[in-house]
Amino acid sequence: MAEKTDVSTAYRMMKSPNKKTARRGLKIIKQVKRVKRGIK
Repeated sequence: MAEKTDVSTAYRMMKSPNKKTARRGLKIIKQVKRVKRGIK
């Protein structure tokens, strides 16, 4: 199964007790915010 990388999924991943999953969610959120600010 491919990993979803949309914002809503990332925020849901942040609530996970699994540290790896939460870190992955945080990474996606940071990436989206970076792109939103215009820095690539």
